[in-house]
Amino acid sequence: MKSERSRRDPHCGAQTRIVIMGAAGRDFHNFNQVYRHNSNVEVVAFTAAQISGIANRFYPPSLAGPLYPEGIPIVDETELDTLCQEKDIDQVIFAYSDVTHRQVMHLASRVLAGGADFLLLGPQQTMLTATVPVIAVSAVRTGCGKSQTSRWLSKLLQKKSFTVAVIRHPMPYGDLEKQAVQRFATLDDLTQANCTVEEREEYEPHINVGNIVYAGVDYEKIVQQAQQEADIILWDGGNNDFPFIRPDLHLVLVDPLRPGDETTHHPGEVVLRMADIVIIAKVDAAEDANIQKVKETAQQVNPQALIIQGKSPIVLDQPELIRDRRVLVVEDGPTTTHGGMAYGAGYIAATRAQAKEIVDPRPYAVPEIAKIYENYPHIGSVLPAMGYFPEQLKALETTINQAEVDVVVAATPSNLGELIEVNKPIIRASYEFAEAQSPGLTEQIEAFLEKV
Repeated sequence: MKSERSRRDPHCGAQTRIVIMGAAGRDFHNFNQVYRHNSNVEVVAFTAAQISGIANRFYPPSLAGPLYPEGIPIVDETELDTLCQEKDIDQVIFAYSDVTHRQVMHLASRVLAGGADFLLLGPQQTMLTATVPVIAVSAVRTGCGKSQTSRWLSKLLQKKSFTVAVIRHPMPYGDLEKQAVQRFATLDDLTQANCTVEEREEYEPHINVGNIVYAGVDYEKIVQQAQQEADIILWDGGNNDFPFIRPDLHLVLVDPLRPGDETTHHPGEVVLRMADIVIIAKVDAAEDANIQKVKETAQQVNPQALIIQGKSPIVLDQPELIRDRRVLVVEDGPTTTHGGMAYGAGYIAATRAQAKEIVDPRPYAVPEIAKIYENYPHIGSVLPAMGYFPEQLKALETTINQAEVDVVVAATPSNLGELIEVNKPIIRASYEFAEAQSPGLTEQIEAFLEKV
């Protein structure tokens, strides 16, 4: 039986008690924008999913604000039902991304059965407004190619003499207080900030092409600082989330290697419906029938959007060292975990280079890595580049070193050899955006720039 308090009239003037469900990104941003200074609500807790090591911590008082002098606890999502019952929760706010519509409604069912409301906050309440033009890059799923498209755009803007500030979707997995506002201009900045492998996957390639990257927790302060040194802000989105900043031009990628996913995941369908330009990525690797399928879906869902095709060519350093060798493939972590892909660019590159065998990492996986395969059974014979905390990075290193292979193909955008000590050669596989038609994205960006 529920307590007397849980049966109170929600309109009687008492504070609304809230839980925010997240994964150390959208959840913190929604709190900062909507609830931090709202004395009519009490955010009792955040719940954490998708990312290891986030739960059992606190959102610190310095970020939570004066209404939360002790901060806000972050608990594991498995505790949601108990939390709602024991803490008399009135509303649960869902605030993370790249989950199926079915999964969202299963979570909603748990919340509603417990007596609370289930809410989603949209762009109107959560988007910031910048004083300089904003180009945003989003996607319907993790792993569509946002990062390489953002890098391509940044180089185009640099050629046209624009100063660009890249603002990245948050990945604050360490000391949240220290990560409130982060600015990365050099690779040394990443080391000083103790960035995880996933952070490095996103930040290193931007820094290598001369971009300044902003990220962190408090995006109002991040935008305020970034717009002071940039002519244009380039929002490099995370997962399939919609932007934190109101875009003047919104590019959204769809993936013909995963046809049908355009409308099956949240909030990927949202960004597809928001798009000004839809980019069909990876057309150089996809079947014509699947390219046509995602094109037709995009046209049906968002008939106002312009549709452009793009390539994602894969470049393998020293492919001659792969031929007839036993190979271990290390792939981008998020793409092969919650992104849902069995393999990525590394597997494709090793296959094209005629590897003798692509060796399954599972027999060599230490317990910390074996958990990843248990949680994501769809992963193929590849090793996700996991390193959200030092112990996990060490586990990745041990797994690689135990593998009985001749060479490692690393398709993570970060320089894996600089992060761990590997006892075998590492050959890097990289991928970039390339135009697949003319006129194409260049002409659309040039037309946009003429108006700003």
